[in-house]
Amino acid sequence: LLGRLLGDIETIVTTNEKEALLVEDTLVKQHRPRFNVKLRDDKNYLVLRLDPRARYPRLELQRRIREDGARYFGPYYPARAARATLKAANKHFGLRSCTDRMLTSRTRPCLQFQIGWCPAPCVQEVADYADRVRDVTLFLEGRSAELTQRLQTRMQAAAAAEEFERAAALRDRLAAVEVALTQQRVVAATLVDQDVVGYHREGDVVEVAFLRVRQGRLTGQQRFSFAGQEFPDDEILSSFLSLYYHREGTVPDEVLLPLPFEGAAALAEWLAERAGHRVEVLCPQRGPRHDLVGLANTNARAFFATCRDPAVDAQEALAKLQRRLRLSRLPRRIECFDISTMQGVATVGSRVVLVDGQPAKNQYRRFQVRTVNEHADDYAALYEVLSRRLRRARDAREGDPWALPDLLVVDGGKGQLSTALMALRDAGLELGKIEMDLIGLAKEVHEAPAGAAPGTARDLPDRVYLPRVKDPLQLRPGSAELLLLRRVRDESHRFAIAYHRKLRGRRALRSALAEIPGVGPKRRRELLRHFGSVRALRAATRDEIAAAPGMSRPAAEAVFNFLRAVGNARE
Repeated sequence: LLGRLLGDIETIVTTNEKEALLVEDTLVKQHRPRFNVKLRDDKNYLVLRLDPRARYPRLELQRRIREDGARYFGPYYPARAARATLKAANKHFGLRSCTDRMLTSRTRPCLQFQIGWCPAPCVQEVADYADRVRDVTLFLEGRSAELTQRLQTRMQAAAAAEEFERAAALRDRLAAVEVALTQQRVVAATLVDQDVVGYHREGDVVEVAFLRVRQGRLTGQQRFSFAGQEFPDDEILSSFLSLYYHREGTVPDEVLLPLPFEGAAALAEWLAERAGHRVEVLCPQRGPRHDLVGLANTNARAFFATCRDPAVDAQEALAKLQRRLRLSRLPRRIECFDISTMQGVATVGSRVVLVDGQPAKNQYRRFQVRTVNEHADDYAALYEVLSRRLRRARDAREGDPWALPDLLVVDGGKGQLSTALMALRDAGLELGKIEMDLIGLAKEVHEAPAGAAPGTARDLPDRVYLPRVKDPLQLRPGSAELLLLRRVRDESHRFAIAYHRKLRGRRALRSALAEIPGVGPKRRRELLRHFGSVRALRAATRDEIAAAPGMSRPAAEAVFNFLRAVGNARE
């Protein structure tokens, strides 16, 4: 889509990454390109503004952050959190709440002075007003240790000077501040200011959770939702951060990210210039910082779950899949088949089903492959599984779980797709004459060149193979339709592997039991039928094994000693 809309490309050369970041930020705000991340919440979240240049500064609610030299705190979500914080700050620290016009025109104190919430700077000089402003700033920044130390020092000084009324007021203010601070959750032991970014994505819908941690305390959170985002995760995160901190007045000491991206160092340098102190942009892999990022990611997932409608998202993804693959119908019912084996041993197949984009686990099925014995032939195994399924589809009625799906997906490329077409033809079905579409979904790994360092192989994008189409389609990474196909493919893979491991373990034990003297095929069947599972047989005592049908005491001793020896060898 972007390639069809581009008419020309212009480039601007800069001397370093930081300048490139600033130029990008300026151009995005000037031209507002339709494909960039847009922070559309500036009219929804409130911030608190404090102008230190005023003679008697006051806190006021604002919807927009401007570069006017004032201090901005927030944003607060929801709006009632901002109003509650403003009320608490005015009540406990005694800043004026009137406008500048009222401040200069009043001749007597207002009701706020009568109830003790304002020192009435409109009619009298207030000597400690600067201290009050500093206290409010520390309170809103979450610097609890420094704030309580300041209040205690001034309270003790007032008491020593026998200014007991002032000392009592400071005591009450200190108690109120401690109560407010205890309501904030302690999430870190470090005493640095941190912004923690959580990230959750499903298809082209992205949810970002922003946690503000000040002096180890979680002081607030904010969420951002973006739809129609088909860019890679690192590009979305980089664009979001540059836009966010261009508006945000307060820059922390650390910004913790859920994933790394190119240009993080330039972003840290730019933030350091804005803040006037060192700023680190980190992507922690372990430790307390990693736990904070995990907490933010959990919040992002929770926001996504509460605000998105899964049914609506699924319908949109199905419609996009139909348009992208040019399917003949909306794929409301999708079936995916996969084969799992190890050198031809315990070869199994799986069928998983999505109905309206959601797993229908009651319709999952497992297949034991009967015609492929002791040799690895994935094509033959897939042919057998699909043939058994399609033969049942011929006689199935509408609404039957074995009726043909809207879309049948096989895990693999051209070979698996040709096998599926052969199974369809041999079952008397033909694409174009039946109400079903067929695709193959292949995932390949690019082999590392000879002599390359380990770990240099990389995953190639998933490709979709269509019948009678020579070249595969490559779906855009991060698109909703690709996420849907990956989901059903991974689920079928998981379901097949789980069944394969179960059968392989059971066969291994049966073959091992055959080596025990005095335990023949009949006794092996009776043992497994009596105990119900291999795990129960291992946990049985000698007497319990001897009590099984057809068992004798010597045979029970032999089975018990064998199972204990196998268990010790595994440990």
